[in-house]
Amino acid sequence: MRYISTRGNEKELTAAGAIIAGIADDGGLFVPNHIPVLENNFIESLINLSYQNRAKKILAEFLTDYTEAEVSACVERAYGNQKFDIDLIAPVVNLSEDTNVLELWHGPTSAFKDMALQLLPQLMSTALKKTGEKAEIIILVATSGDTGKAALEGFKDVDQIRIMVFYPQEGVSQMQRLQMVSQKGNNVSVIAVHGNFDDAQTGVKNIFNDEEFNKNLNEAGFQLSSANSINWGRLVPQIVYYFSAYADLVKENKLKMGDKVNFVVPTGNFGNILAGYYAKRMGLPVHKLICASNANNVLTDFLQTGTYNRNRAFHKTASPSMDILISSNLERLLFHIGGGDKVQVKAWMESLNKNGEYTVGADYLAKIKEVFWADWADDTKTAGKIKSVYEKHQYVADTHTAVAWEVADRYKKVTGDTTVNVIVSTASPYKFNASVLAALDKSKVTEGNEFAMLDALEKISGMKVPEGLDSLRTIKILHKQQCEKEDMKKVVMSLVK
Repeated sequence: MRYISTRGNEKELTAAGAIIAGIADDGGLFVPNHIPVLENNFIESLINLSYQNRAKKILAEFLTDYTEAEVSACVERAYGNQKFDIDLIAPVVNLSEDTNVLELWHGPTSAFKDMALQLLPQLMSTALKKTGEKAEIIILVATSGDTGKAALEGFKDVDQIRIMVFYPQEGVSQMQRLQMVSQKGNNVSVIAVHGNFDDAQTGVKNIFNDEEFNKNLNEAGFQLSSANSINWGRLVPQIVYYFSAYADLVKENKLKMGDKVNFVVPTGNFGNILAGYYAKRMGLPVHKLICASNANNVLTDFLQTGTYNRNRAFHKTASPSMDILISSNLERLLFHIGGGDKVQVKAWMESLNKNGEYTVGADYLAKIKEVFWADWADDTKTAGKIKSVYEKHQYVADTHTAVAWEVADRYKKVTGDTTVNVIVSTASPYKFNASVLAALDKSKVTEGNEFAMLDALEKISGMKVPEGLDSLRTIKILHKQQCEKEDMKKVVMSLVK
């Protein structure tokens, strides 16, 4: 299998080459030149396997230049050594006949980004050895909260790789900020940007697309790459948990093999739900992928109307990892929906960059609606859902999961669809303890005292505070650098020097 750009660059790379590069020379994203289609017997073969062995089988379909031994070693290092607090890695919790929760936050940073960012460093390190690449790789990351810590944790002290994380100074939760600014590692840098996530993400993209800047870096022995979901090596691990969830539902007799299922995904940058799209294209029996947004509902509008317009107010919400107005991975979906029309994709992306919007035709929109359904929930609805879910199921959901839950219930009410739903839970409630506590019991909210709120939430939920968050009580702040959004390029060069 080879990897090509969504925007027309004729250069084809191996999986290892695409993972090292992160983004194509023309600014496009790497996509596989074909999507493997699996039969039911392949899915059946996953049922009695561990998560690790399921991952090995699915990853092998895309990482065809990696040997079986290399894939196996990468997976074991990513998901072994008790890095996750549960053996199932990504358990499915059944709460009612048609509602299940896929918990993706049992890794070291208590967010779903661990599912990919424990594996990406292993894939990249292996790729460097396979290709004989001598340059030192600089991983540039823009984060709305969870990606930053997960990437820092995954890449810390990895040979031949440095990682620089930019986060919006006022756009992450206090717990997310503490996780990042206390990160240890000889190869890590963390910088607060005066702006929002889109400012940080645009700054990183501009650095990637600056040919002169990259030439100077290359001459100095450095090469840029990404740990954001624009990197194929970040996206491909996420396909695994859709198959794994389905296999678990069949194993637990919640589904019969071949029955359809809906996945409801809280969505910001469109990477998580796009992995579900790949799983569906591969043959997983998915009926609908339900895209759940918060008040930054640019994706809801697009999936309903076919017009993507980022020219709107930016809202800081209780679900900050979804506070995004430019959803990068949507570019990959447009490429696949249009049968690989690179010229059209490039034109839309240029229009987005220049005018802040683009509109796809009726044919594109009809194809999108065959697969996707979309809606959004504001903070009031989100808080109400956290409380009602707890009262009904004694289950504590974080804010992002609650957005998905609200949209899932709305979907059933609007459509009458009785297909089994899987709500994709992307973060531990402890990462957003103030918002969760405010929804459950406002009297327990103690502004400025994150750890008192951790303790209060532990009493309510009966679930132990994750070790990675509990340890922040006495952690030392190591990273204090800040910059203006216009100065990100200067910061990268200064850190390299």
